[in-house]
Amino acid sequence: MKLSSKSRYAVKSMLQLALLNEDETLPLTSITEAQGLSQSYLEQLFAALRAKELIHGMRGPGGGYRIARAPDQVSVAEIIAAVDESAFTRPQRPMLSYLDDERYKFNAMWADLSNMWFEFLDKISLQELIDNRTHYQSLLSEKAA
Repeated sequence: MKLSSKSRYAVKSMLQLALLNEDETLPLTSITEAQGLSQSYLEQLFAALRAKELIHGMRGPGGGYRIARAPDQVSVAEIIAAVDESAFTRPQRPMLSYLDDERYKFNAMWADLSNMWFEFLDKISLQELIDNRTHYQSLLSEKAA
């Protein structure tokens, strides 16, 4: 299973914010430069993260973004679900034919696997990624291809 670009960039951005001191903020331009993204793309991601109250934006001089909760209270699954609503969705049961019912069963199997994936990622906090940062350091320094 491969995560969407939105999910990967959101997790990377949240990691960057999680590494800040409690009173620090990071301007959007710093994040776009570090990740090689357009500002408008990152603004869309941050709007979704703000809507789920994962980050706070600070306006004015010295403004920027910071994480809304402690890194040990934010899971990777929560970040992915915030920016990619289809990442962990369950199919609706059809009310039509036998073929639709068979398709539903097949899709339900994938949904069950998706739920397992969500449960796995929900157990991984940003703090765990930070604690293992030597293993994940390339996530923070790697630019988008």
